[in-house]
Amino acid sequence: MQHQHHEHAEQAEQQTPAVSQQNGAEERAAAPKKRQFTRFAFFKVAPEWRRLPAEERERQKQEFAEVIGHLREQMMVMGYSTMGTRGDCDFLLWFAASELDLLQQGATRVFSTALGQYLTIAHSFLAMTKRSIYVENHVHPGQEGVRLHLRPTKAKYLFVYPFVKQRTWYTLSKAVRQAMMDEHIEIGHRYPSVRLNTTYSFGLDDQEFVVAFETNVPEDFLQLVMDLRESQASAYTERDTPIFTCQRMEVSELLEALGGTPARVAIGALS
Repeated sequence: MQHQHHEHAEQAEQQTPAVSQQNGAEERAAAPKKRQFTRFAFFKVAPEWRRLPAEERERQKQEFAEVIGHLREQMMVMGYSTMGTRGDCDFLLWFAASELDLLQQGATRVFSTALGQYLTIAHSFLAMTKRSIYVENHVHPGQEGVRLHLRPTKAKYLFVYPFVKQRTWYTLSKAVRQAMMDEHIEIGHRYPSVRLNTTYSFGLDDQEFVVAFETNVPEDFLQLVMDLRESQASAYTERDTPIFTCQRMEVSELLEALGGTPARVAIGALS
């Protein structure tokens, strides 16, 4: 909420320098945090990489993990595997940074690795954090929709999809939309094991939103989605696919999950 509190000019003139400095510090402390850019980048590994000698793959994996470690000094980078859940991609890197340039630089560094030669982007979704206009009636600690900085939990699973509403949604009055969103939010509160991260893509990418749900209980997320299908707001959905089921892993783990020819087989094949 914006502060609507204004000091009279007479009071401002009577303030001592110390008081003015104190108020200035308080105003800076109360200033809103800078919004973040975020990118969900889904990578596919070329089949040729799995046929490389095991020693070469290990070297490439180590280099790749080190690069991600360096990137984390400047931005958020979370790793998730999609092996076994998607056929068109192998892993997700979820980036968040204060500047768009950092995301560009991060992508360049990833593709400058030896492993990068074998990677393609299967899907990419760009967005920004933003305070939701619908959460004023639902204030509680950790409230989704008010966070300007992404802080993913250590939940095992992440469900991600782009989202587009029908244009008719935006012709409805704010009051009508708020009533439908109140129902939508109430349904979400029935599943405290599921944490939602909503980011906004208007003008930045093809979708309007990117939503990312964190949970340790996939069945709760499945039931949540089924319940939301029956909400009034659901009728105004234009598109909410593709949906990605991802498993959180350290970068070294998700690289191991990519598979490849075992060392003894690779050596035998070369002899």
